[in-house]
Amino acid sequence: MQKIVKKYIEEILEKQIVLEKPKDISLGHFATPVAFSLAKELRKSPMIIAQDLASKFEDSEMFEKVEAVKGFINFKLSNAFLQTLCEETLSLGDNFAKGENKNEKILLEYVSANPTGPLHIGHARGAIAGDTLARVGRHLGFDITTEYYVNDAGAQMDLLGLSLALAGQESILKQEVQYPEKYYRGDYLFDIAKDVEKEFGKDIFNDETKYKELALFAKDKVLDIIKKDMSDIGIEFDNYVSEKSLYSSWDETKSLLEKNGSLYEKDEKTWIRSTEFGDDVDRVVVRDNGIPTYLAGDIIYHKNKYDRQYDKYINIWGADHHGYITRVKAAIEFLGYDSKKFEVLLSQMVQLLKGGEPYKMSKRAGNVILMSDISNEIGSDALRFVFLTKKSDTHLEFDLDILKNQDSSNPIFYINYAYARINQVFKKAQLNFDDVSSESFENLNQDALNLVYESLLLPSILEEAFSKRDMQKITDYLHSIAASVHRFYNEHKIIDSDEQNQYLKVLSLAALTIKVTLNLLGIEAKEIM
Repeated sequence: MQKIVKKYIEEILEKQIVLEKPKDISLGHFATPVAFSLAKELRKSPMIIAQDLASKFEDSEMFEKVEAVKGFINFKLSNAFLQTLCEETLSLGDNFAKGENKNEKILLEYVSANPTGPLHIGHARGAIAGDTLARVGRHLGFDITTEYYVNDAGAQMDLLGLSLALAGQESILKQEVQYPEKYYRGDYLFDIAKDVEKEFGKDIFNDETKYKELALFAKDKVLDIIKKDMSDIGIEFDNYVSEKSLYSSWDETKSLLEKNGSLYEKDEKTWIRSTEFGDDVDRVVVRDNGIPTYLAGDIIYHKNKYDRQYDKYINIWGADHHGYITRVKAAIEFLGYDSKKFEVLLSQMVQLLKGGEPYKMSKRAGNVILMSDISNEIGSDALRFVFLTKKSDTHLEFDLDILKNQDSSNPIFYINYAYARINQVFKKAQLNFDDVSSESFENLNQDALNLVYESLLLPSILEEAFSKRDMQKITDYLHSIAASVHRFYNEHKIIDSDEQNQYLKVLSLAALTIKVTLNLLGIEAKEIM
């Protein structure tokens, strides 16, 4: 709608404009400050220019009223135009707000948690943000590939093998075990130990030469747990890329960096000149023992990404990786690629409450709150929604008990109730959406027209949310639509009123908007509550 209106106004005025939505809808559905930008050029007052430009729309069928107010030009859409857009939208069904092919390929990497244990609640935030960004982007017409980078190389794998051996010694062999200060713990390791016993026998737990084999076995089992936990909340990845598999390309990558003069030797280590691109200090890529660092693995991985020739590379990282951005961008430039195509979104940690008190850690995972525990307790829909109510780089705190409430304090209940309420109204009227699709909006009251207008804003909301990487704009919009539906229902008699079928047509549009938007958030709209 906003694009159609903007294009039409620009054609009439023969000028590029900024089109805004006034906070007070009584002023109009849209407004432009174009008169202010023309004041210097035309040497006239913005108020006079605005009046002159407004007069060009006197015969427009798109607008009921166009008026100049304090230099702004306000546009109120006509009932006929809103009716036309409403009918076109209803005919689209689930394809409402679906964009045309943008011819832009995006590689979106997120979660990428170490395969050393189940996902915790902090991982869930990045997972839900990434999955929703992909859903919205694809709906808008972007070609998005989602990817999970499996960190299956390095010291954490050795530690995983040791941790599994100790878990087996304790739970299977019933030995006294002295756990080191750093190790992985949790009941999931005892479960994996049982699988090890079936596969390899008991003796492997005391055989230090087999710890790497244990690590590989555990990694695959943990990755299965991670995939299941994500699948349970509607998240699937297109690609899984193994860090370990990429290290065979290190010599080739290192040679390219050396050729570009980006590496140097110092203290028997190999360093990358990341300070040339704004890093605090240069970083080690090869240790004094000749083993590449974690950064080296990331350099190989991003070379691999760029070699696959996407138009944009988006990573969602935990907030603790903030300082890592500059050194990766430096490496991308040294490899001869454009780091402007590389974008990092940061995901802050989450504080979880239950009844106003901090949520207890999970024994099964070892001093973390498991994502699966929370999704099992409040459901996937509530978990997904609440994680999108704040921009991912800001602090998030929520109380599980509120998300179990069957009232307006629970936002996902409140929104689903609006959708279910519309469906129940149609049942009471013994009609379906198609029965009212041809109803006229002539003489329709302003409250109903405002609900039509608000429902038709979805495409512009999605585009803004995607371009700003801010899914909170979508949850805010959904809550606003639900509030408008509840208010309209409470303030207007619908069943058996003179306007019944007109109102039902308006509500069918609101229902479609809610359904499509919830689906893009990975949530199924509830027809019955």
